[in-house]
Amino acid sequence: MRKLPLLAALLMATAISGPASPRLSAAEVLTWEQCMDEAARNHPDLRSASEAVRKAEAQRLVDRGALYPSLSVSVGGNRSGNFMDASGGSTLVSGGGGAGNGSWSAVASASQLLYDGGKARNTVKSDAETARATQYAANVISSGTRYALRSAFVQLLTAQQQVRIAREIEEIRRHSLRLIGLLYKSGTENSGSLSKARADLAQAEFESAQAERAVAMSQAILCTQLGRHELSAVAVSAPFTASEPWRSSPDFDRLVRDHPSYRQLQAQKDASRYGLEAARSAFVPKLSLTSSVGNNSFGSLPPDRVGWQVGVNVAVPIYQGGSGRAAVSQARASLNKLSADEESGYLSLMRTLQQSWKGFRDAAASVDVQKQYLDAATERSRIAEAQYSAGLVSFNEWTIIEDNLVTAKKSYLAARSSLLTAEASWVQAKGGSIEAR
Repeated sequence: MRKLPLLAALLMATAISGPASPRLSAAEVLTWEQCMDEAARNHPDLRSASEAVRKAEAQRLVDRGALYPSLSVSVGGNRSGNFMDASGGSTLVSGGGGAGNGSWSAVASASQLLYDGGKARNTVKSDAETARATQYAANVISSGTRYALRSAFVQLLTAQQQVRIAREIEEIRRHSLRLIGLLYKSGTENSGSLSKARADLAQAEFESAQAERAVAMSQAILCTQLGRHELSAVAVSAPFTASEPWRSSPDFDRLVRDHPSYRQLQAQKDASRYGLEAARSAFVPKLSLTSSVGNNSFGSLPPDRVGWQVGVNVAVPIYQGGSGRAAVSQARASLNKLSADEESGYLSLMRTLQQSWKGFRDAAASVDVQKQYLDAATERSRIAEAQYSAGLVSFNEWTIIEDNLVTAKKSYLAARSSLLTAEASWVQAKGGSIEAR
């Protein structure tokens, strides 16, 4: 009985992947590019960031209006009279032959700022830098959204692979139990070996069910990262390997200076510098030109008198209760703070890049190592199967080798999954966004 074709049976079992999961067979299949396109359209964080950019740009346009002429037109009129009669009653007695008294006017006015020490112009420049900083902040949000989406994508991709491997292991355990059952009935194996085979199968069945539940959970997570409000059965299709180069070290200084977080800090600092210049303008006289032209009359329409005026207004700040100096001090402190934040941001990004790069390279190297372990475990299992069939090794020796094969399969899958996650972390550390792909 020990000469049973155990090797052939186990090899055949290893090739069996089982029936497709109901959740996967009827699922909508998405590629990584399709996921990015959908998230770019629907994710609420990206929409919020986009509206923040529009708001900042609109504020720049609002403040820029102070640099251009202001024109207004006003039209108005009124009439007046008295209510009285000789008997003490109430009637309308109007002047001017019963027409009443009235005045009417139509005036067009214009004003133009001539000089304010550069306050308006510096305010507009500060708004422009603030708008740039908001755009970089949107890129940071996009980078974080890409990482979350990629993590969810990899999680589902891994869960799909786990289902396949769990079924392979389950079939191996099931065939092992059948063969050991035959050996037990023939008296060549003991009840302990049979109990161990049954426990191995129970563990494999549990892991198959666990993998199915992991697929359902991963599908829900991916749907939320896509911006979908209704959860549905989805599957993902992509190579289970990294595409980012990892063998040659990148230029970390350039990566930091091109990172949207660092560019955001630079733009905020520049906006604060212009804000300081604008605050200093509080001590400078303000000069503006005003003019108006219009028609007016008293008691008749249309107005028949034309008038005009041109003037220059000069406002000289004399005393403001110290608010001007306080505003300058506040703006200077803000600039100093942002300068320190820029330096701190550079160092923080450099640390993050170094850590992410190391993690990415370690994960890539680990995949190669785990592949060698899997190849070795597969070869040892093949040899041990033949030896066990011939009675050259004991059950304990054979089952340890089989357990090592199962562990090697799981470890190789975990290493490949960790590589994709480490790659996503590296792309995020570089500032990669959904829009940049």
